[in-house]
Amino acid sequence: MIRKLFHILSVLFMAAIVLSACAQPTLTPVPALTEAPVQTEAVAPTDAPAETEATAPTEAPAMTEEPMQEPAGGMMLPEVDPASVSGNIVIAGSSTVYPLTEAMADRFKSDGFAGEITIDSIGTGGGFERFCKTGETDISNASRPIKEEEAANCTAIGRTATEFRVGTDALAVVVNSENDFLTDLTLEELAKIFSNEVTQWSEVRPEWPAEDILRFSPGTDSGTFDYFVEAVMLPIYGEDKAEEAILTAENIQLSEDDNVLVQGVEGSPYAIGYFGFAYFNENQGALTALSINGVTPNEQTAESGEYPLARPLFIYSDPSIMQDKPQVAAFINYYLSYVNDEILDVGYFPASTKALDAAKQAWMEAVGQ
Repeated sequence: MIRKLFHILSVLFMAAIVLSACAQPTLTPVPALTEAPVQTEAVAPTDAPAETEATAPTEAPAMTEEPMQEPAGGMMLPEVDPASVSGNIVIAGSSTVYPLTEAMADRFKSDGFAGEITIDSIGTGGGFERFCKTGETDISNASRPIKEEEAANCTAIGRTATEFRVGTDALAVVVNSENDFLTDLTLEELAKIFSNEVTQWSEVRPEWPAEDILRFSPGTDSGTFDYFVEAVMLPIYGEDKAEEAILTAENIQLSEDDNVLVQGVEGSPYAIGYFGFAYFNENQGALTALSINGVTPNEQTAESGEYPLARPLFIYSDPSIMQDKPQVAAFINYYLSYVNDEILDVGYFPASTKALDAAKQAWMEAVGQ
């Protein structure tokens, strides 16, 4: 009996061992199968993309941002130290460009240039006379491109007139701030007002006062006068009579000094004048700038060409002068590099990037670089 019981217990014990041995292999792989996929997804798929994405986006912007560090105008000229050059610089020409060149000369001197810079405001034509005929100046300010006969005069004395675009002007047509009847003109009305065709405001529009028109215009040596004749008078009166129409108008005062014109318009509510935007900008309290064909002169309309009396501004020099007189080359370089820092404060507007880059390229060629 005891032996039988012992035999039964032995069988049960062996069965338990067998069952335990069979169960162990089944339970052990389950955690292994579950953990393996988790480990694989955490290490391989997750870590690899994380490293790739962290590296690529960080490097790309660094390469993109580098060109954006260049100054306005895009192209960079060799750096100039004004304190490292000396000598005199003689400039004459446009009364319109005068305040911009004066501002650049003041900045050039404040940055260390110890030489003398002389600037005369005598009109674009007068400036080309000194630059191309008598050879007295190193730089010529101009509110219009050089004429063929002027360039020929330069050639005759061994000079090559080299053009540098420095900005944009919106020619301001202005009246006294007390004028209460005039805010906008068409180009046709503007031509009529400055012609010998009418003498009183009411002859232009019947609702305007029967008062004499007091006209103030830049003189015939001024590039502003040339521009006004070409842009305003010529389309109405033709090439033969455009200049005559304005020069024979009653009650007209001509002057190459824009400050004289400003004072004239300030003197009467029936006066009208035109000159560079910078001179209006300095006298906004006493003057009102008119819109032309419904467009107001400002930076946006001047740059886009929407304002019908927007025009380019220039300085001119000569390669041989720039090579013989390093101070002249240095000043023009400095002018082109920093003009956009000053031009809005003076009262004009920046030239396009393309135009300014073309001027910088002209400088490089003029100095043989």
